[in-house]
Amino acid sequence: MTTRITRRELLQRSAAGGVVLTLPGLLAACGGGGGGGGGGGGLKDVLNFSNWELYIDVPSTRKAAGLTGPTTLDQFTAKTGIKVNYYEDVNDNPGYFAKVQGRLSRGQGIDRDIIVSTDNDRFLGEYISNDWALKLDKSLIPNISNLVDAQASPPFDPTREYTLPWFSGMDGIAWNEDLTGPVTTVTQLLEDPKLKGRVGVWNSMGDTLGLIMLENGDDPAKVTDATFDRALAVVQKAQDAGQIRRFYGNDYAQPLATGDLAASMAWSGDIFALQVPKVKWGIAEKGGIIWTDNMVIPLGGSVPTASTYMNFVYDPKISAQLALGGGYMVAVKGVREEAAKLDPNAADNTLVFPTDEMFSQMHQNDPTMFSNPEYEKRWLAVQGK
Repeated sequence: MTTRITRRELLQRSAAGGVVLTLPGLLAACGGGGGGGGGGGGLKDVLNFSNWELYIDVPSTRKAAGLTGPTTLDQFTAKTGIKVNYYEDVNDNPGYFAKVQGRLSRGQGIDRDIIVSTDNDRFLGEYISNDWALKLDKSLIPNISNLVDAQASPPFDPTREYTLPWFSGMDGIAWNEDLTGPVTTVTQLLEDPKLKGRVGVWNSMGDTLGLIMLENGDDPAKVTDATFDRALAVVQKAQDAGQIRRFYGNDYAQPLATGDLAASMAWSGDIFALQVPKVKWGIAEKGGIIWTDNMVIPLGGSVPTASTYMNFVYDPKISAQLALGGGYMVAVKGVREEAAKLDPNAADNTLVFPTDEMFSQMHQNDPTMFSNPEYEKRWLAVQGK
């Protein structure tokens, strides 16, 4: 009996039979030891997880969603004995990539077992194409069968060997009611003199230019040089006019709450997680962009530990808590039914369960835009970088 086989068999039996298996018992059975979450081939007693801010269930959002009991992170630790070091250190995809690419390019780990990256940017594909992402151990993720069909074969990972969706969300506009009435169009956001100097836009090319292309009457799913030029010119004009306060990553929410921003491009679930009644969110009149953030195991991460966590969150009962407590859409079959058991009015939460009308207003970006180095150069230039 080898340690590896024993660990895998025990974990599979636990997942299949609903057995509560704590890590100390598992390690005792296998003759293994503990250790941190980075590197190595065995299950660890610590999971190091990098994610975006306001992007998981916490006590305040669970309470707002009518959920009781411990958070999903605490439930994971109680079930497996694995402690989670949860870092909210992903502010934007380019910034996080820049922070870790040096070590990854040298074949070094980054002391993380899971990181989260967006399909609406080039960097997710970079992790995979550069061999900086490790393959999932699907034998430890029987709940992968709960992945919704629509997310089963994305272009950046056609067989889901390296990634699983965390949350999906929608691009829209948020505003502070103490400072302005509803901001319903991108043109209003970028040109209304009453908002001058108090407008936020993202530093993410796909999100920002996608919304602007829709406003221009262009299709963000089929980007041409001409449509790119038109969208970039809109940003440049607003920047030159002093309309834009700053280009933001995930750090626009608090300025909206404090009034440093009157309005901003905003991701759907962030405003739910913010829990500030005066800050409102809506889809722009010309439509929004839909995107998905994906879990990735970076070089040096513990595949068994990360895969065990992924299996846990793909249980529809856990996923329903994540969805309601995080305010975003999940890619797990059966989650709506489980959410209804927790809250009979769960379907009324249109950030988690968008209506057909909302879905009809959603568009996707052309992935070739992200891999065009000239576009990337010009996008950075408009931000003054």
